Amino acid sequence: MTTTPSTAAPAEPGTVALTPVVVRLKLSLLRNGLRQSAGRRAVYVTSLVVVSLFAVLQLIGLTALRGHAHADSVAVLLLAVLGLGWAVMPLFFPGGDETLDPTRLVMLPLRPRPLVRALLMASLVGIGPLFTLCLLAGSVVSVAHGAAAYVVGVVAVVLGLLVCVALARAVAAANIRLLTSRKGRDLAVLSGLVIAVGAQFVNFGAQRLGSAGGLEPLDPVAAVLRWVPPAAAIGAVDSVSDGAYGVAAAQLLLSAAVLAGLLALWTRTLTRLMTAPDASTLDAAEPSAREKAGRAGGPARWLPAGRTGTVVERGLRYVWRDPKTKSAWATSLAIGLIVPVFNALQGTGSVYFACFASGMLGIQMYNQFGQDTSAFWTVAMTISSPRDALAELRGRALALLLITVPYTTLVTALTTALLGARAKLPEVLGLSFALLGAMLATGAWASARFPYSIPQEGYKNVVPGQVGVAWVSIFGGMVAAALLSAPVVAATIWLNVSDGGDDWAWLLLPAGAAYGAGLTVLGLRLAAPRTAARLPEILMAVSKG
Repeated sequence: MTTTPSTAAPAEPGTVALTPVVVRLKLSLLRNGLRQSAGRRAVYVTSLVVVSLFAVLQLIGLTALRGHAHADSVAVLLLAVLGLGWAVMPLFFPGGDETLDPTRLVMLPLRPRPLVRALLMASLVGIGPLFTLCLLAGSVVSVAHGAAAYVVGVVAVVLGLLVCVALARAVAAANIRLLTSRKGRDLAVLSGLVIAVGAQFVNFGAQRLGSAGGLEPLDPVAAVLRWVPPAAAIGAVDSVSDGAYGVAAAQLLLSAAVLAGLLALWTRTLTRLMTAPDASTLDAAEPSAREKAGRAGGPARWLPAGRTGTVVERGLRYVWRDPKTKSAWATSLAIGLIVPVFNALQGTGSVYFACFASGMLGIQMYNQFGQDTSAFWTVAMTISSPRDALAELRGRALALLLITVPYTTLVTALTTALLGARAKLPEVLGLSFALLGAMLATGAWASARFPYSIPQEGYKNVVPGQVGVAWVSIFGGMVAAALLSAPVVAATIWLNVSDGGDDWAWLLLPAGAAYGAGLTVLGLRLAAPRTAARLPEILMAVSKG
């Protein structure tokens, strides 16, 4: 018997059973990753247990809110925060899921639309989607009343989960070439700052709720967020429970429209990734006329001539371009603002909390040479005398002052204004400048006496074996700075307790600034000879990373 060849057209790649293949690929990646080491398995199991326990507690807590007058506000706010987390986490942890990188599939004969559907289904496998599902289910139980609300709740859970996953995928795909580069991976260093700042906002909100004596302050915010997906899906369930079927339909349609928009954005991004060349593979373009002009002029023209100005410009470039340095500065700037301002907003702060601003940025003066790591040898080759070392230290201190002085002034003015104590501005600012000068002086000396290396990768700030040196450098220097600031502190106390002292408190501003400047000059001059004499030891210490 002869057979005739089939006349059916071959199935197009990417349209036949692609979703099961990608889901199996996700499971294989997960399984093979866990097989690599026992430590990785332990971390994954621990994460699964902790997240599952937290999810169960959230589910129980939301269920207990059922019937509460403000249960809908709590559920809507939780979903809004959860959606924000799904949006920003891929930016800080791009390596947490290998399937987040669609560029690994660009060489395969796959079309964007089927690939989006397959990746969307594969994204539902993991700890994050499980936690989100539990939170959505608990939110529905807390606000649903009646059979119709539960039916809409099923749709809301599906829509909310898909919106969260599609949001994360769209953000990751739009930034994937940045995230997979070295500079993009260094964004993860800033995740600790985001968490720290977010924790302060949560703490501030919790204290405000506690002082209000209930959850009623959440209602105005929730009234807005219930129209923002994925929280809009839960808002629809609450609207059905209240009999507002038209509002519920509008909220569901809004959620569906946002989901469709995210999928369209994701598809468009995938199309561009699969058809457009990576800019990093192209020849570097000639610098633009604006860039050339910026090199010749710009803010750098206001810096002093000679080595000092060059060192200042180099230090400012490090702050702007080096991820590790940028992270340290961003953390110090955030904490220096959060501590005094948040305490002032809560009504429990003191004007002297503004000294956190100069204190946090003054820490950046410690271990100046360690921040250069092994590249410090290029600086060491240009230092042949104490005079060269003095110019180097002076430039580094000036770079720090260009940021710290206006920042400290701003934070102090804001803190005193929030506390209604503008008359205290001169004395607090004078005390801050004195503290800053003391930290610059001790930081310069500690940089020469106790240098240590800073790893450029990961979250560690000290290489193994130099932790003790780092503690002596930073905390010993801070104690010395506190002792050096004692005269200005004593003068501040004396003027505040003596009769008529308020009339002379303004003198603390020029006195503190002059005292701090004097300490800085003295500290730099004492540290310069030691720096020049210990260059080999410093270079060896900072190059260990």
